[in-house]
Amino acid sequence: MLTINVAVLLAVIVVWRLRWPTHCRSLFDEKLTVVLVLALGVLIAPTPAGRGILNILGQLASGVTQAGAAPRSRLAAA
Repeated sequence: MLTINVAVLLAVIVVWRLRWPTHCRSLFDEKLTVVLVLALGVLIAPTPAGRGILNILGQLASGVTQAGAAPRSRLAAA
């Protein structure tokens, strides 16, 4: 029996849709792509892969915040 993971199927559909040039898409096509990406995010979020992505993005955001704050503190000390 063949089983299909819905998240993998949605990922394939999203990649396939994003390969089209932007100027060839109608407004409905773009809205549908957004809905599909949101649905994919909802399906991936509770999985270990989703938690890993969240962790990586959190570390990246923290690093960017710390890097942006460092030059200001040097200027304030001078």
